[in-house]
Amino acid sequence: MGVDHIQKIAIVGPESTGKTTLASQLAEALDTQWVPEYARGFLEQLGRPYVQGDLIDIAKGQLLLENQAIPQAHQWLICDTNLLVIKIWEEFRYGAQHPDIAEKMNLSTFALHILTQTDIPWTADDQRESPDLAERQELFRLYEEALLQAGVSYIIVSGTQDMRLDQALQAIGELSNGE
Repeated sequence: MGVDHIQKIAIVGPESTGKTTLASQLAEALDTQWVPEYARGFLEQLGRPYVQGDLIDIAKGQLLLENQAIPQAHQWLICDTNLLVIKIWEEFRYGAQHPDIAEKMNLSTFALHILTQTDIPWTADDQRESPDLAERQELFRLYEEALLQAGVSYIIVSGTQDMRLDQALQAIGELSNGE
């Protein structure tokens, strides 16, 4: 299957809601590639607290990782985040959005967005900032609102890792059968 026939799937949602785990599981189940969250590696190498302007570099890096992974993908490319995550976080944390992020964000290039529910426990790490459940639920609401406004295809996954994987695979199967 040619590069033109690769369909991208984005996993989005608040931090610590199982996005990376689901991306890895889906890629394995579908025998394809997955794109890690560029921000993690960027922030590890930054050597200082990030500022709003860094989000532009993170957005560019995320798009570059996606484009580099497409040739190795088989039918699907699973993305452990997309620019929607950067947009929502920037608006939530800084109250504004850089126009470059909005310009580069094209949610319609994804066949499906998988929105991860906040029903799993928050796990601390050096890069996570939002342990408060109410804050995570507000972020979830912002994600769903943005997906609805964009008019793109999305599902919400919840429950255990296995349940989330089953829900995602079912939705991807329905996409495959609808072609």
